[in-house]
Amino acid sequence: MNDVNLKSQVRAFYDRVGWQQVTEGLYQNAKYEDLRPVSREYIHRCHLRVKRHLPAGGKYLLDAGSGPIQYPEYLTYSAGYRFRICADISIVALQEARQRIGEHGLFVVVDVANLPFKADAVDGVVSLHTIHHLPREEHPRAYNELYRVLKPGGSGVAVNGWGLARFSYGVNFPIRVKKRLKRWIGGLARRIAGKQASQKSGRAAAQAELKVAYTDKYDYRWLLTHVGGLFPLEIRVWRSVNTSALRFYIHTWLGGRWVLRGLFWLEERFPHFFGKHGAYPLLIFKKSA
Repeated sequence: MNDVNLKSQVRAFYDRVGWQQVTEGLYQNAKYEDLRPVSREYIHRCHLRVKRHLPAGGKYLLDAGSGPIQYPEYLTYSAGYRFRICADISIVALQEARQRIGEHGLFVVVDVANLPFKADAVDGVVSLHTIHHLPREEHPRAYNELYRVLKPGGSGVAVNGWGLARFSYGVNFPIRVKKRLKRWIGGLARRIAGKQASQKSGRAAAQAELKVAYTDKYDYRWLLTHVGGLFPLEIRVWRSVNTSALRFYIHTWLGGRWVLRGLFWLEERFPHFFGKHGAYPLLIFKKSA
């Protein structure tokens, strides 16, 4: 699949699936997040980590890959700015974002690897879970675009998931074993019953492709090698565990809220370790005045 088709697949996923509301203010894409009460405080505090590293205010905050700005914490990032530039490949995302922030927003359909803005144009930049949807060869250019449009003295934050990370890999190992065992038992049961998997129709296969958006992830070494030489880059933690781990380990009856408070404390104590080896890094870049 070429780069154009990959981007079309991502756009189709978010237009038709990801940014469709299932209830008021809750989008289909929320199934990739842990919204249970036991995890709510931890998720909230992790979301607010982004705001710490953005300028307090200015004229423009660029939100590259804004989506519909689906979480309340996301709205706070641009509270001190005159305008939030919502830039996204999905027209549905931008329509939903307009419903949320109205005249505070400027809405542009873009490819984040080719931003249509002049250099030194915005006071702050935020990009959440966006660049990993691009083909890998475009990742350095996308990061460089975020840096290019940033004003001298401004700062930006990007969050994307790692594909290979030591701490996250270890935490998720029992989950992978459980999934493989479940698939093996399911396949064995079908063979014993003499059932054959039916072939999907062309339409069903096309729908299956839209269940998950394309992503390309790697580790911090790849990022530093291919992006770290373009501009100064700091890696801190956004969140050290993914949604699968939260749902697997964290439960009220196991004191899950206190476990997550302890984990958050460790992340705050060792932000660079968990940034490099946890599930989601917080990538911070500043342009010298």
